[in-house]
Amino acid sequence: MTTALKDTIGRYGIWSVGLRSEDPDRRGELAEAAAELEELGYGAVWLGGNTSAANAAPLIEATSRLIVGTSIQSIWEHEPDATAASFAELEATHPGRFLLGLGVSHAKRAEQYRRPYSALVSYLDGLDAAGLPAERRVLAALGPKSLKLTRDRSAGAIPYLVTPEHTAHARELLGEGPLLAPELAVVPETDPVRARALAREFLGFYLPLPNYTNNFLRHGFTEDDLADGGSDRLVDALFAWGDDTAIRAKIDTFFEAGADHVALQVVDDQPRDALPRKAWRDLATLLG
Repeated sequence: MTTALKDTIGRYGIWSVGLRSEDPDRRGELAEAAAELEELGYGAVWLGGNTSAANAAPLIEATSRLIVGTSIQSIWEHEPDATAASFAELEATHPGRFLLGLGVSHAKRAEQYRRPYSALVSYLDGLDAAGLPAERRVLAALGPKSLKLTRDRSAGAIPYLVTPEHTAHARELLGEGPLLAPELAVVPETDPVRARALAREFLGFYLPLPNYTNNFLRHGFTEDDLADGGSDRLVDALFAWGDDTAIRAKIDTFFEAGADHVALQVVDDQPRDALPRKAWRDLATLLG
């Protein structure tokens, strides 16, 4: 089943906060954007931030083959039974089109946060009992324990804000079978000062969150790299920026490290919930 998923999802997807909107006035805009992404050749869209299957339905309805995944649905905000029911409803009308991406979020963003690994195991137990298949869920795993859990109880991993080195480590722990689909932020800017400034502005949201910073420290970065918005070394490891050749080369390093699919998130000077459709078109062109 995982091999079929890899074939279906393709090599490239788009990660976007804007595509998850619940505003009914934006439904037409979102449907049009999703249809264009499918036409451009992307295999999946990943609904960024804390989201759910309800946000996926309009995009699935507007397309014919695009996979829509959550990245992520927080385990603290949706009970396993309700999650399984929402999945079953989508599966009945659009079989094979929705992929449930789960994560434990962060202590600063979830009041219930406690023993996250044990809570995730318990949540997966609940999904099993409710009949949601392991091969239709993926986990936002960063550390070794979570990656091993991913290997054993899901279709694969969707790690966020990671480097090619983390991807290589994740592939080693997962083995060859599970899907490995890291997110990669793309800054379409050739000026180094401007590109790194945009990256640091974006990164500022995440540097206060220990789940990410601990992962950076595990993979060779130091506390100095985390200071002052992030060192050039950290920024250049986490972001693809520059001309088309440089951006394509950075994306390719993730595949060389063992990724099956890369979820591309455009980072520019627009609000995070904007739909950077020109940038998505430009990316599709450079990806060939």
